[in-house]
Amino acid sequence: MTQHPHADFAGPATDFTPVRIRDSVRRLLEAEELPPIVQAGHPVLRQRAAEYDGQLDASELEAFIELMRVVMHAAPGVGLAAPQLGVPLQLAVLEDKYELDPASAAERHREPLEFMAVLNPTYRPLGSETASFYEGCLSVVGYQAVVTRLRNVELNYTDPEGRAVEEWFSGWQARIVQHETDHLHGTLYLDRAEMRSLSSNGEHAARWAQPDIAEARRTLGFLC
Repeated sequence: MTQHPHADFAGPATDFTPVRIRDSVRRLLEAEELPPIVQAGHPVLRQRAAEYDGQLDASELEAFIELMRVVMHAAPGVGLAAPQLGVPLQLAVLEDKYELDPASAAERHREPLEFMAVLNPTYRPLGSETASFYEGCLSVVGYQAVVTRLRNVELNYTDPEGRAVEEWFSGWQARIVQHETDHLHGTLYLDRAEMRSLSSNGEHAARWAQPDIAEARRTLGFLC
C-alpha cells in the first residue's frame, strides 16, 4: 500500500501546541493511505510527548485510535505509540494475540493481551524481579536486541472515556507496557538494550530464536 508523509514535529517540545497536534491528526485521518511508521533518527521519537488534555474531540480520538490499531496490525506489531506516526501525543495502543510455541510462551510468561488504548501512561515496579529477552521495535526495522525489564509493573493511565485506571501487568504484557510507555517519553528500546546482543532479524531467526537467551548470552558475550 502506498504511504504518505507523516506530520513533521522536528522542533522543540514547546511547538507541540494543541492546534498543531489536532491538525496533524486530522491530516492522517483524511489521508487515503496508511501513514508510515516513523523510524529511529526522527526527533519526534526523542522528545517527551505532550500529555493528552483534550487536544482531540471524542470522535477524532476514537478515529485516531482505530487508525493506530490498523497500522499496528499491518506492521505487524503488539504496540504502537502516537509519536511513531509523527504525533507527539501521550497515546499508545497495545494488543498481543499472536500464536507462539508453548515452550517460548511459558519461558517468557507470554499470555494474550486484549486490545487497549492508554493515555498519559506511567508505570512503576511491583517488586524487583526482572527478565531479559530479545525484543524489537517498529521504529527500528530489521533488528532485535536483549532488554532487561521489570517482570511486574503497575500501569496508571487514562482510558479513552476519560477514566483513571490502575492496572497490574506481568511477564510479556509488562514488557509491552514498558516499551510503549517509554516511547512517549523519548526512549527507544535500544537505550536499554545489551548492545552486544544486537542482531538482524535474519540472524536472530537463524541463531537466537530459542525460548531463552542463554545461548546468545554465552556466544555473544553479554550479561556475563
